[in-house]
Amino acid sequence: MKKPRSSQAPGPSSAAAATSRSGKVVKPERSGRRGIQSIEIGFRILDYLRTELRPVPLKMIAANTGMSAANVHYYLVSFQAVGIVRQEADTGCYALGPYALKLGMAAIEQFDVFTAARPAMTELATTVGHTVFLGVWGNRGPTIIYRVEGGASRPIIELRVGSVLSLLRSALGRNFLAHLPRSVTGQMLEQELKEEHSRHARIDDVPATKAEVEDMVATIRRDGISRCRDALLPNFTSFSAPIFDQTGFMIAAITMMGPIGILDDDLTGPTPTTLLAHARAISATAGWQPEGTEGCPG
Repeated sequence: MKKPRSSQAPGPSSAAAATSRSGKVVKPERSGRRGIQSIEIGFRILDYLRTELRPVPLKMIAANTGMSAANVHYYLVSFQAVGIVRQEADTGCYALGPYALKLGMAAIEQFDVFTAARPAMTELATTVGHTVFLGVWGNRGPTIIYRVEGGASRPIIELRVGSVLSLLRSALGRNFLAHLPRSVTGQMLEQELKEEHSRHARIDDVPATKAEVEDMVATIRRDGISRCRDALLPNFTSFSAPIFDQTGFMIAAITMMGPIGILDDDLTGPTPTTLLAHARAISATAGWQPEGTEGCPG
């Protein structure tokens, strides 16, 4: 004798079974993106080894990762098998292996500042509403290579992709002046200082002497961001945040520009602070670490 078929349909319609005795429907919880927890745990070991400046013993790894020595050892055996960790034969200490170096070099080669900066620039232009530029040091000096328009002010048609900007009269140029060696910027700086000396009146914040340049450079390095008001274009202000590579060399900068009085250029305000945070995040993607964040041997 055949058993009668269940009247409950399979699959999604089984939500009816989730009805509680009180008559309320209990919605199933949606879990986030699932990952492999053991990989995430293992990377705690790799990240600790990354911050150490010398090979370290098993007990030190366990103590600094919050794991048992036995559990750490299991991970280290597997990491050694693929070459991402090595063990010194004489001391038994562990360090990152040759495959970790290959991964690091591949990541450096694959990093592209243009690709990395575009989403941040779009977000800034959309949320703040002003034009955002990406600039690099080109053959002739600070050069715009990409721009995203905002909607809060008119498009800045005077500055196009390919435009070469002044060292002293642009926030982008001032940023490069503060971070690149003088062997790179010196000749351009000398020429611009001569031009500033020939001006009859000074109505902007452009430095006209080497001493004023050094004061400006020191301020930019201290603040981590540069600003230029009413110098590149009349009645416009701009500020620029540097992007560094894994060696700490400045490779680009993100600059925002808008009308004075409309674009808030207080360097401690939310807009410049957000710009700086985006630039630092891109730098971190390139492998840059701020001074003082490296781990030290215990």
